[in-house]
Amino acid sequence: MTSQSTNHVLLIRPVEFYCNEQTIETNHYQQPDDNKSHSEILEQALIEFDAFEKNLLDHNIQVTTLIGQKGCPDNIFPNWAVTFDDQSMHIFSMLGENRRLEKSKEHISTLNQIYRTTLDYSEYEDTSQFLEGTSSLVLDRVNRIAYMGISSRSNEDLAIKWADDQNYQLIVFETQSHTGDPIYHSDVMMSIGTELALVCSESIKLGGNNVINQLSQTHEILEISRDQLMSFCGNCIEIKDTNNKLNLVMSATAYDGFESSQLKVFEQYFTNILHSNLETIETYGGGSARCMIMELF
Repeated sequence: MTSQSTNHVLLIRPVEFYCNEQTIETNHYQQPDDNKSHSEILEQALIEFDAFEKNLLDHNIQVTTLIGQKGCPDNIFPNWAVTFDDQSMHIFSMLGENRRLEKSKEHISTLNQIYRTTLDYSEYEDTSQFLEGTSSLVLDRVNRIAYMGISSRSNEDLAIKWADDQNYQLIVFETQSHTGDPIYHSDVMMSIGTELALVCSESIKLGGNNVINQLSQTHEILEISRDQLMSFCGNCIEIKDTNNKLNLVMSATAYDGFESSQLKVFEQYFTNILHSNLETIETYGGGSARCMIMELF
């Protein structure tokens, strides 16, 4: 039986971390690193990474950690592959050229010990068609529905192809960030758990009714505001522990951004709210807790 969430996650501990110049143009969270050296930023990011990993382990979540590689400043965000409960794995196309290097033979070989690669969209990088895994596609795995906001990193035609091939219903919409540009990844403005979904419908410019109408048929919905969107409140992920209890994982920035009434809603659905300080990772990488996790089914 398909489950929405898993109790086993993959993290990648970076050997380099800094503001990626190849992605900052499309990432409205990312800040330039003009005043700090790459080594200073990496040192602080590793402190945050290690505490994040420990928080998951301390709450009985199984973690597999791989070591990143040089030349990949966004290695800490492993959204280039998606695994499924039939032990298959899909590899996706990435916009940044140095992000494509993250799909190393070593990491793929390690994953292939359990997961067989049944789809690889890397060839679409040559035609500038990008679909960046579960950052582009927010999956309702149980009901086989994928939600996607169109952006330079989330190509509609490629998403339609993926959904048709995988027998998923695709809900496509257009978004608008505070800069007026599309939100670069769907997983910063919505998150889907077993029973509860978070969404910032304020940020949906076109197609919002389709999103809410479809989502309300399968989940309770908790709305987050545009301000909360900027605090990474949408970049949460539901993860089971080894006893199959549900946890909601987020950053400290996101936790502090939620209202007390919203946190009480979470208590109805989750055993724990796990939050960690990811300020450096969020500032220079432009991603948060969900971005750091590849689910292993």
